[in-house]
Amino acid sequence: MSWINLGWILLVIASIGWSIGNLLIIGLSPVIAKLNRVEARIHLWILAGLPWAVPLFGISTLFLVAFAKSRDWIHHHCDEHVAHLLAVIGLIFAGRGFLPEFNEGSLTVSAVTLPGTALDTSDDIGRRVENILLEQPEVVATARRTGRAELDPHAQQVFASEIEVTLDMTRNVNGERSKVELLAELRSNFASIPGTNVVIGQPISHRIDHMLSGTRANIAIKLFGADLAELRELGEEIETLVSGIRGAVDVAMEQQSEIPIVQVKFNRLALANYGLSMFEAAEILETAFTGKTVGRIAEGQANFDLIVKLPESAKASVESLKKTLITLPSGAIVPVIALADVEKRRGPNTISREDVQRKLVVMANVAERDLVSVVADIRDGIAKDIKLPPGYHVEYGGQFENAQSAGLRLLMLGIVVIVGIFFLLVTAFNSVHDAGLIMLNLPLAIIGGIVGVWLMGGTLTIAAVIGFITLFGIATRNGVILVDHIRQLVQEGKALRDAIELGAEERLIPILMTALATALALIPLALAAGEPGSEIQAPMAVVILWGLFTSTVLNMLVVPAVYYRFNPISKNSV
Repeated sequence: MSWINLGWILLVIASIGWSIGNLLIIGLSPVIAKLNRVEARIHLWILAGLPWAVPLFGISTLFLVAFAKSRDWIHHHCDEHVAHLLAVIGLIFAGRGFLPEFNEGSLTVSAVTLPGTALDTSDDIGRRVENILLEQPEVVATARRTGRAELDPHAQQVFASEIEVTLDMTRNVNGERSKVELLAELRSNFASIPGTNVVIGQPISHRIDHMLSGTRANIAIKLFGADLAELRELGEEIETLVSGIRGAVDVAMEQQSEIPIVQVKFNRLALANYGLSMFEAAEILETAFTGKTVGRIAEGQANFDLIVKLPESAKASVESLKKTLITLPSGAIVPVIALADVEKRRGPNTISREDVQRKLVVMANVAERDLVSVVADIRDGIAKDIKLPPGYHVEYGGQFENAQSAGLRLLMLGIVVIVGIFFLLVTAFNSVHDAGLIMLNLPLAIIGGIVGVWLMGGTLTIAAVIGFITLFGIATRNGVILVDHIRQLVQEGKALRDAIELGAEERLIPILMTALATALALIPLALAAGEPGSEIQAPMAVVILWGLFTSTVLNMLVVPAVYYRFNPISKNSV
């Protein structure tokens, strides 16, 4: 049976498969309708793929056989250098990132106003943010927390609010709009709230960012220095610079400001006259104004701490604090003013440190651009336009820092995988030449993988890198199937050219079957791109699919030609 006739038979089978697939879709529609939206779509994609699978197989067979029959073209004109050049150019211009952008179906909005803001005022600001959110038809509901308890693992003061937002992107009666357009409008509306930094994130990604860098954004620009006033001034300059960079959104500086405080400065000479040390005097004041646990009280099954301290009226004002009487261990009773200078002044609401250095953080999210290029522009802008005093320096954290470390780690693992595959092939085939020919499938697969990266937005993320590593193993398998069979035919006594042509024809169907089996399993994952929960799987599946396509096609064209041209066996030998 000729290959062309086989192709026609496959096309006839395809038409039957098309009909059966459509009948399955119609018959199972009531069952699929009972599933949730994501499950239903995946099942429909699988069923819809059934009638397409066989036609694609037949078309692929005819396509590859047509090239396989053009022996002179394969042996004399097959040149993959142009494709490799385009792939390298595509990889150079591709963006870099850590994790793909998540689509969780909900938002986490953080609203932080000035330190020292009263709870009632902070509550009004949080309610205003909620009203702006609820004006959007895609917003289903909101839930807000203003402040958190001091012993909470994620404690925050009363001037900070966190709002959980549930979305339904199909509720817009004026026609669906993208999530990017919704977020752009929200950011524009939030800008009208004075004195408040509003950062838009998502529940999982928000917590990932917080876990990575301690901030609630993708990028954390950490400014280190000794003087807090100087840090705030430089932070404002960096915040202004970052706000003007394309792709940087939700730019906000960590809220550090001067708030009213009461300072008690002990008089060492007076303490010596009364026979007190600095520690003892400080402990007395701490007990008087903040309290000290001296025992436990049991009421039924409940136990409570017994705390001794002065009434709140003792610290109602600076004057009352100065006149507060303290009993010394010697029995003398003296006012606080006799032991220390008490004055009202302003001081920082908080002092952040890292590696024993004071720091100030400017945070930013990334939208409609890749993470690494935005950080590169920020780095260049700070180096060019902001002069840092001696002893001050800037570090970059968040997803950017982890993208660099994870990218380097995966690069090393990828090299180990490639070297390991090569040595296994050399051991199996006992030939460096044949192992090198099989490894030729790797650059052939990279061509399609880079196409997949650009189809998913042009950003090379960790998910895509893992897809490339997985692809290397699959692509190597195709080369093993082809080269091993050609070697067997040569060992049976066939001429080199005849062995290559016959081997390519006889291994066409097995290679297509294994490739299609893998491809059909990945199609539902690739088609689920954009759905909640598919952010990691979809980019990986698309890279593998496109890499598998180019590797399978070019494996049947390039590898036989290279095998013939560079084989050490004499081309005239039998």
